[in-house]
Amino acid sequence: MTPTILDGRAYAKSARTRMQADGAAWAAQSGMPPSLTVIQVAGDAASDWYVRSIKRACEGVGFGFTHQQLAADIAQAQLDSAIRSACADPAVHGVLVQMPLPKHLSAESAILALDPLKDVDGLHPTNAGRLAQGLSAHVPNTPAGGMALLDHYAIEVAGKHAVVVGRSNVVGKPLAQLLLARNATVTICHSRTTNLAEIVKQGDIVAAAVGRAGLITGAMLKPGAVVLDFGINVVAGSEQVVGDVDWESASAVAGAITPVPGGTGPVTNVMLLGNILQAARWSQGQQE
Repeated sequence: MTPTILDGRAYAKSARTRMQADGAAWAAQSGMPPSLTVIQVAGDAASDWYVRSIKRACEGVGFGFTHQQLAADIAQAQLDSAIRSACADPAVHGVLVQMPLPKHLSAESAILALDPLKDVDGLHPTNAGRLAQGLSAHVPNTPAGGMALLDHYAIEVAGKHAVVVGRSNVVGKPLAQLLLARNATVTICHSRTTNLAEIVKQGDIVAAAVGRAGLITGAMLKPGAVVLDFGINVVAGSEQVVGDVDWESASAVAGAITPVPGGTGPVTNVMLLGNILQAARWSQGQQE
């Protein structure tokens, strides 16, 4: 079986073009471009790379971008205050707190300091709760990107059995909510699931988001299954990046599959741009 490759790079390219046009239209109407402030605590090289990629994404479509890098030893109260100050600025539409934070800081406290309307990562409990209730909300960018790929390739979700492997607040849980809202029957698997292979085999749609290279193999898949691989794992001793799905065996069985790299990853920042634009519209009372 030759699967359909769910090409995130191609989708992201076309989506950025649309985002640039939509952002320009909003800027012409409002007098300012949609804008993002990233608050980062210094000390994590991977975070430095990600912030640079966000900056390129924003500037590439004409969105405003501000980077606040705070000292590595900053106190919790100072961090939370910086977040609240950014959220209070009417010229800032979206605020993103770059994770992970140093161990001496509480991510929960930082997230609670966000204004839910400006929480473009979709991590605030208000956004999580609204998503669970089917109300308008900022949706975490990575699972939103997975759903966008399914839509782009006209893959039907309603009535399908979707198996989500992973239960993080960033990917697994919100993805399950998005699939459920689209009338899929959803099963969530995790580290305590004892019969993982048996459950995955039932999935018409299988999403892997656990951070374990090659966890899902072709032998575990139903023939023709749609596979969304959110894993990003660096092979020890090399710069090779692989997913949570074993590509060689899975691509021989799947009906459609995301590659790693080049699948769900490139779509994530495009979804972030969409949340920034949504936050800008909400700032003018355009929330649904």
